[in-house]
Amino acid sequence: MRVNPNYMPDLLAALNQAQLNVQKASLEVATGRSVNQPSDNPAASALLVQNNDQTSFNTIYLQSLVSIQGQLQTADSTLSSVTTALQRAISLGVEGANGTLSDSNRAAIATELQGIQDQIVSLANTSYQGRYIFSGTLINAPPFVADGTVASGVRYDGNDVVNTVTIGNGYQLAVNQPGSQLFASPGHDIFLALTNMIQALQSNSGYDTAVTAIRDAYDHLSAQRVFYGNSMNQAQSQTTYLNAAKLQLSQEQNSLGGADMAAAATRLASTETSTQATLAAISKYSQMNLFDYLK
Repeated sequence: MRVNPNYMPDLLAALNQAQLNVQKASLEVATGRSVNQPSDNPAASALLVQNNDQTSFNTIYLQSLVSIQGQLQTADSTLSSVTTALQRAISLGVEGANGTLSDSNRAAIATELQGIQDQIVSLANTSYQGRYIFSGTLINAPPFVADGTVASGVRYDGNDVVNTVTIGNGYQLAVNQPGSQLFASPGHDIFLALTNMIQALQSNSGYDTAVTAIRDAYDHLSAQRVFYGNSMNQAQSQTTYLNAAKLQLSQEQNSLGGADMAAAATRLASTETSTQATLAAISKYSQMNLFDYLK
């Protein structure tokens, strides 16, 4: 019996389709995704592109927030150390105003105050991840430098710009205050107040004015710390929001393109069986045609 010769193209087409089905099912099992290319599901694929873009942006924002929160915490901790140093300076100023102190006693207090000023200069030059955090946007150089030609003895080399960072779609967060505002604001200049206190000890006059100036600088700095507390709260709130959005995007991604692994494994086994059956049919067909030819 001669087999219909037109049957072979049908078998080859069936084999090609079976192999494509095996490839698709294998990829689905390997990736855990039901949509691995646009042709798998054009509508879902378009939504997945949008989802992936938003996920990428969220990841960048979250990474940025880790650094931002570290910088804000470093700044707040630094300012806490400065306020502690100023409290000590106020105590020394009150002590120095005691009219019974000897010249050597006053000189010792002046020396300690100079040490406090040096300490605060060092704190005002604090950096985080290689960037100076109190220099405005001039983050690559120390903002405060000792300079005997200015009244305070300390020169500010930063600028007065507040750094802002994007932490969400259209959401920018201020992450610093310039050192000029924190440490050298007119009427609240920490370094000038300390220098005047040292000079008061050396001249044994002007104590009340000098102590008042240090207190004013202390009060001003304490008030400015509210900025960092507010910024840390905003950064934490945005982190919480982005983490929730990250979870939602992951769930949406799985809903759009996630594979049912049990069903995918079943399909893979079925397509492999179909492929083997088609190969067997082709082999049998070829043998039958050869037998007919030899008769």
